Amino acid sequence: MAHITINQYLQQVYEAIDNREGSFCAELLSFKHPHVANPRLQLASPEEKCQQVLEPPYDEMVAAHLRCTYAVANHDFIEAYKYQTLVVQSFLKAFQSHKEENWALPMMFAVTLDLRIFANSAEQQQQKKIKSQPGQPGDMLEKAAEQLMSCFRVCASDKAIDSSNLKNDYSMAQRVTYKYYVGRKAMFDSDFKPAEEYLSFSFQHCHRSSQKNKRMILIYLLPVKMLLGHMPTHQLLRKYDLMQFADVTKGVREGNLLLLNEALVKHETFFIRCGIFLILEKLKIITYRNLFKKVYQLMKTHQLPLDAFLVALKMMQVEDVDLDEVQCILANLIYMGHIKGYISHQHQKLVVSKQNPFPSLSSVS
Repeated sequence: MAHITINQYLQQVYEAIDNREGSFCAELLSFKHPHVANPRLQLASPEEKCQQVLEPPYDEMVAAHLRCTYAVANHDFIEAYKYQTLVVQSFLKAFQSHKEENWALPMMFAVTLDLRIFANSAEQQQQKKIKSQPGQPGDMLEKAAEQLMSCFRVCASDKAIDSSNLKNDYSMAQRVTYKYYVGRKAMFDSDFKPAEEYLSFSFQHCHRSSQKNKRMILIYLLPVKMLLGHMPTHQLLRKYDLMQFADVTKGVREGNLLLLNEALVKHETFFIRCGIFLILEKLKIITYRNLFKKVYQLMKTHQLPLDAFLVALKMMQVEDVDLDEVQCILANLIYMGHIKGYISHQHQKLVVSKQNPFPSLSSVS
């Protein structure tokens, strides 16, 4: 394999794809395999040869792989990352065309692993170049993450396993992993109740000695539960070393928008790295609800002047807020079911129900 010709290599790829030999295909596209060190396969322009043997999009995928080997041989990891991205994109085209089959999964593991490795190497190489080089630090890693999520979406959208009689034959460890990833997808799709169900199963059945895995599950389960009105305890956060959520939880529970904003800013890097920053931003609407409930409790009336909410927001250092903004926030809360009532524009008041004007979050989510 280390000395085969390009024609022999392409013929092996063709036969592996034709026979649905996913593991062998994965080897032929992996940078862990010795063929990548073969100078005969390190080609700057392999497209024509690939088109003579392979059908689209496999010809694009293999051509990009060979150009990637050429870039690596020249220690150009930025270029290698560029072509490995094309490998993954071409693979996705093929994968989507036969997603009812799973023979190509080993290929997906191989090409996405190499993409992550090249993204890291390319970032390091980029940092050594002049500062005027276009692109912000982390750009390539972010784009690589987007490609990985594209692969994940294709896999997660296939729910055949849920209706399969075989699902109970899988080990608990496999079911925990499956529920974790499907739960994360549901969270990103804003399907919070299914997300809570899947992630809760994953957390509850994860082996108690796997503290790291349980913490990883909680990073996604906590925001989902908070959006559904279930706030984590201080003890739980301390046990799993997730104190980044402490002030977030306190801010939401108390309707303290200022504290919530400060917590999001303070731990922004952690939340962005985990991919949950935008999910946590959605907690602001619940924080508004809890803040406005305090206004209602203080005023002890069912006809609340809009000015009172404006004052509350000003105290929370919400900038550039006016009565129009207040009405917009209240309208959203009413529409989402977090407040039972209506806005009297004529009298500039919020008129709330005399019975349970602020329903529990779990009953309306």
